[in-house]
Amino acid sequence: MPDTSSRTAAPESGARPASGLLRRALAEARSSRAPGLAPYVPERPFPWSGAGMSLAGDEARPGAGVRGRAVIDLDRALRLSLAAPAGTPGRLRPVPSAGALHPVRAHLLIGPGCSLPPGRYAYDPRAHRAHRRGPAPDGVSPGVLVVLTVAASRTVAHYGHRAWPLLLLDTGHAAAALALAGPPTADVLVCFDADAALLSAAAGLHAAPARPDTRPGAEPELPLAAVRLTPTGVTADAPGTLTAWAGPIRAGTSSARPGAETAAPTELAAARHLLHHIARAPELPGGTWHAAPRPEPVTDGALERRRSAPPDDLTHPPGEYLLARLLTTARTARPDGPAWTAAVGGDAPALYAKAPGSRGLDVRASGDARPTLARWAAGQKWIGGAGAVLLAHGCPGDAPAAAVRTCHLAAGYAAGAVQAHATALGLRSRPIGSWQRADLGAALGEAPGRDWIVHGLAVGAPPPPGRADPGFVRHPPTAERPTAPTPLASTPPVTTAPASTPTAPTPLASTPPVTTEPGSAPPASTTPRATATTPPAPEARLPTPPAPTPPATATTTPAAPATPPGEEERP
Repeated sequence: MPDTSSRTAAPESGARPASGLLRRALAEARSSRAPGLAPYVPERPFPWSGAGMSLAGDEARPGAGVRGRAVIDLDRALRLSLAAPAGTPGRLRPVPSAGALHPVRAHLLIGPGCSLPPGRYAYDPRAHRAHRRGPAPDGVSPGVLVVLTVAASRTVAHYGHRAWPLLLLDTGHAAAALALAGPPTADVLVCFDADAALLSAAAGLHAAPARPDTRPGAEPELPLAAVRLTPTGVTADAPGTLTAWAGPIRAGTSSARPGAETAAPTELAAARHLLHHIARAPELPGGTWHAAPRPEPVTDGALERRRSAPPDDLTHPPGEYLLARLLTTARTARPDGPAWTAAVGGDAPALYAKAPGSRGLDVRASGDARPTLARWAAGQKWIGGAGAVLLAHGCPGDAPAAAVRTCHLAAGYAAGAVQAHATALGLRSRPIGSWQRADLGAALGEAPGRDWIVHGLAVGAPPPPGRADPGFVRHPPTAERPTAPTPLASTPPVTTAPASTPTAPTPLASTPPVTTEPGSAPPASTTPRATATTPPAPEARLPTPPAPTPPATATTTPAAPATPPGEEERP
């Protein structure tokens, strides 16, 4: 089991300690208190007027790139990551989002070598167009810097006090989608800890979350992350590029069209203030930048097919070989991210972690943890029958602001990378963003409050054609694939601690998981490898919380809703 205490428990040198505001907000988001239902909040019109520019641009423009051709194809990168397909209501997008609300916005800071002329642009994902907002600084380096912001109002209206962690997870997923869609001729860097004020200045936005300034009536945007695409072979100083874009805003920078901004409700104002507090990093304003690896089998076709599967398609375990590959992707996606563990049922129910230096898995605890995970994930019963549930965990309750921000962003980023990898392997998946009372460390006998579940991804394999699914089986890493696998001996189920007349918690039906429009993944069969005898593992004793009042039955969102736009997003 990877040791996460050194990464997520102890503040880094110079890190700001956790404030009382952050500790309370984190505890509240992880509590069983359900958010109250609020009236549906429609999506606001894109705040920049005009028709916008085609992202394909003029690829043959002299000086655009190597030998007159653009190196960074923005049309392809954004179509495979953030764009809403033409003719859809806008919810069916390549990147998942909590409640399919899609609060993440992208600002394109374009230098030479791209399919659009250098300048500052705002990206409209519904129209798949770019709106020019100003020129580029003199001498800016080649490539594009994408600043990712969130408009929080719809997510807060839907999720209440649980919204702000979901906004961070959504941003991480968007960053992963952009990084994976980067062209082969580009190097990709991702930053999750740059100072919010610097990111705002680079994107041409105001640094204070409650001030519309040059965009009267537009909803404030909170910058949380940045992605840098640079032509291969070009030496790029990412923090320096960010600082260059954050210089004085030149004349001619366009403003958002006026709107009717109303006073922010208390919960929305609190969420904006908290995210603004979390994203401050004056001690290291340029942030740290990490290269974005791309799993080898992920192709453009896999990125286009990537969708969140309905729960009924996730009941077959993927097998150890594929599960180990996905856990490797999760662990290597971000070196500063949380630890990852997988809960599996079938013939070998247990909590598994990637074995260090091996292609196989280690057993952290035996028994079936999925029913307990279903209760922790807002009472979603389908999780109890999922083939496998990958869990990102860490982020202690007293973690400093920088660690809370990075842990959630990195968890969303890694889950996005794993979802694309799973699609390429022929597997189905569904992110799970809402977790309450999910203290994994305490449930396994460790110190309470140190190892919380932050994010999850349910993964399932298509049933082998013409025969029953063999379930999850273990195998030696170097064995050849046999024709008839030998299943691992069944381990005892997870036992529950006796409860003493607990009070039933508030039902959690109002919080659905991070999800997208359901889509189909290509069928693929997985052949388990030979099994090996494993040493006895400690039995997992995850205390099952008291049964909540049965939640409202969730329904699968149709591709073309018959109800007014957005009403189908309500639980």
